[in-house]
Amino acid sequence: MASNSEDISLSVQSYEASSWYAHRRRPAFLILLLIGLVLSIAWLPDNARTSLWMAISAQQRLFLLLFVFALVTLSLIWSAGQRLDARIFTLLNMRVYPKWLDNCMWLATQLGNMLAAFIAAFLFFIFNQRTLAIEIVIGTFTLWLLVEIIKAIADRDRPFLTLDQTRVVGWHERGDSFPSGHTSQIFFLTFLFIHHFQLGTGLSLTLYAIASLVGFTRVYVGAHYPRDVIAGMVLGSIWGILITLLNL
Repeated sequence: MASNSEDISLSVQSYEASSWYAHRRRPAFLILLLIGLVLSIAWLPDNARTSLWMAISAQQRLFLLLFVFALVTLSLIWSAGQRLDARIFTLLNMRVYPKWLDNCMWLATQLGNMLAAFIAAFLFFIFNQRTLAIEIVIGTFTLWLLVEIIKAIADRDRPFLTLDQTRVVGWHERGDSFPSGHTSQIFFLTFLFIHHFQLGTGLSLTLYAIASLVGFTRVYVGAHYPRDVIAGMVLGSIWGILITLLNL
């Protein structure tokens, strides 16, 4: 009996210690991310920061997108919104799909991976598109910092942690759910490519269709709710505008 009591006591102490560590870890991680984002901005040349601020002041679409992102973020506290999110997620994710489609969706979702962005930057650098390559690297890194900061603040669990019978294609993603980093990344790159190469309507719509497919795959593979994806679409577009405003 005494041994059992000691085991229970040790288990309780271990749980309390792990809970204390988890409680302290998130604020510390958030502070480190904020420091990294501030240092990244401070690292920019003075003329780049000045031109960025002046250009932001004249960007009405930027303020509109910020307003939309704020609305989507605030909607997280709306319980009816969570039920709608879960209903749409269930409709799209919890169905029987052929294995080949799972494989295609898993491959498509990798287009929003940071590694894909850095590979693209490397290729553009080799083919003498150095300004674009630098924009991709700076934008990808700072966008990752921003996404992680927002995730730490929103503290939203991924669908497979809260919804039974969620289909997970590939591996169980780590970290929080809101917003979708893959979707943010692919929409950031899409805006960057369209702006840099001055693409026409047809090619622009094609790139946005591919980006939207990547956003859809995040729900399909069980990694994100629909509102996570919507927030990622808006945030990636915002970051694309900001990076193109830099005078690099």
